[in-house]
Amino acid sequence: MSNNQPTITTTIQAARQGVALADLSHWGLLKISGDDRLRYLHNQSTNDFQKLQPGQGCDTVFVTSTARTIDLATAYITENAVLVLISPNRHQQMLEWLDRFIFPMDRVEVTDISSENAILTLIGPESDTLLAKLGVESSGSTAYGSHQELMLGEFKIRLAIGNGLALPGYTLIISITEAKQLRQTLTTAGAIPLDSQTWEQLRIEQGRPVPDLELTEDYNPLEAGLWQTISLEKGCYIGQETIARLNTYKGVKQRLWGIRLQGSVQPGTVVTSEGTKVGKLTSFTNTDQGAFGLVYIRTKAGGVGLKVQVGEVEGEIVDVPFLSHE
Repeated sequence: MSNNQPTITTTIQAARQGVALADLSHWGLLKISGDDRLRYLHNQSTNDFQKLQPGQGCDTVFVTSTARTIDLATAYITENAVLVLISPNRHQQMLEWLDRFIFPMDRVEVTDISSENAILTLIGPESDTLLAKLGVESSGSTAYGSHQELMLGEFKIRLAIGNGLALPGYTLIISITEAKQLRQTLTTAGAIPLDSQTWEQLRIEQGRPVPDLELTEDYNPLEAGLWQTISLEKGCYIGQETIARLNTYKGVKQRLWGIRLQGSVQPGTVVTSEGTKVGKLTSFTNTDQGAFGLVYIRTKAGGVGLKVQVGEVEGEIVDVPFLSHE
């Protein structure tokens, strides 16, 4: 690593106490347009789109008919479309999935605008200070997902509250042609660049589940701790019957938690308690406070404070800020 590149410790500290800059332009960005766009998304995913107005946004989960998770996405409602930010390893699958449920009478169009736009996120408590330094006034709204189009210096951007982690910050959507200049402007103003390895450490510490690890056909969004993305009051949508039944009959058999570990362990390792299998490790990272991971644990085995074995390594179940279980 060259002398002028920040270390992983420096960038983690910036995200926790200052401001870090992550480039998520490899994620997918879809534009859902047409008069039926809100009804369509309402019927395809777990959150309540019918009550959202332009300038608002939310996280939502796309699930199969049996409520198995496909992707955790963030949606931004604009005057004439909905912009949907999706995980990089679900890009093609989500395009095909959404297209599959557009019927001839639906006034809905799904457009992939990923290659035209860059996604940058500011992470950390000093994000507001940095934006103010660049002439961006606070919108007054503090609601997660709320957003507006504005000028940041010479750049026209869409600025949204939240960054996909349970840390303060923002998501910035900008034309791909201006992204390099904007990154330079933000780093010159004090944002510390954060690479993909550091983002991965942060998302595990925070507890954000991702496709192929925590979000798979083995788990539903209640088990994945994504209750904040689910409307239990709204009408019918794909997977709704299963989710309603699980909630009504307290049928959530396993839950996603954080785990502090005494050493390194490979994801996929079986978790045991008193010799009995109770779960599986899904993600692992080394942090400045020791080894840490994400783990699914059978509900009957316990939750926070439970002492377990992950392979040969001892661990303790802990809460993580991104997840909610009720």
